Amino acid sequence: MTRVDFGHKKVAPDQKAQLVRGVFESVAENYDLMNDLMSLGTHRLFKRMTLQMSSVRKGHRILDLAGGTGDLAALFAPVVGDTGLVVLADINSEMMRVGRDRLLDQGLAQIQFCQADGEQLPFADDTFNCITIGFGLRNFTDKTAALVELRRILKHGGVLLILEFSKPQNPVIDAGYRVFQSLWPGVGKLLTGDAESYQYLVESIEMHPSQEALKLMMEDAGFTDVEYHNLMTGIAAIHRGSK
Repeated sequence: MTRVDFGHKKVAPDQKAQLVRGVFESVAENYDLMNDLMSLGTHRLFKRMTLQMSSVRKGHRILDLAGGTGDLAALFAPVVGDTGLVVLADINSEMMRVGRDRLLDQGLAQIQFCQADGEQLPFADDTFNCITIGFGLRNFTDKTAALVELRRILKHGGVLLILEFSKPQNPVIDAGYRVFQSLWPGVGKLLTGDAESYQYLVESIEMHPSQEALKLMMEDAGFTDVEYHNLMTGIAAIHRGSK
């Protein structure tokens, strides 16, 4: 039987989906707080940079996949306006519940929600002008299948933007960042009572493909003009590809 990574463990594909679901059900209520702490607030800047790289305009249709609590969806909604569409899709209902409540509180009622598996999306071919995944791809069971599916539902000329933790290019920064990451499970235990979920998040970052490996995966899935931009010397990176 094929085994896949769940952090440092090897598990069956269906088991990984269940385990990842459990992680995000556990962290949903404190997800935004922990994101701010774990990134020292920089994730918000990275998401604005993702928006700037999208070339999205009024009237465009956007899919925020693995959108969680909706940071990216909230940024795109005012840009596409009332004539456009933003769909926040996530496989985890608890994360979407938290996101829906927050976005409605912000008055962003035009955002639609869809609980969906990123490897089997319920959208027609050539639907979206832009698809974003913010810090979610590393949790997918089959990244290759997901990339093929994302290209299918992109319009011709549309873009995929993947914002994800990556591999620091500076050895000193890499070493310091690993020390910083080692604190996350303890902070998670202190603030949420859950250390194991944050240990998985640390390990999932370590197991995620490098910048060049993900670029090749996108090209193999049929994306063109694939490029990536390192953020903070590669602690995170934004990959961009076109259909």
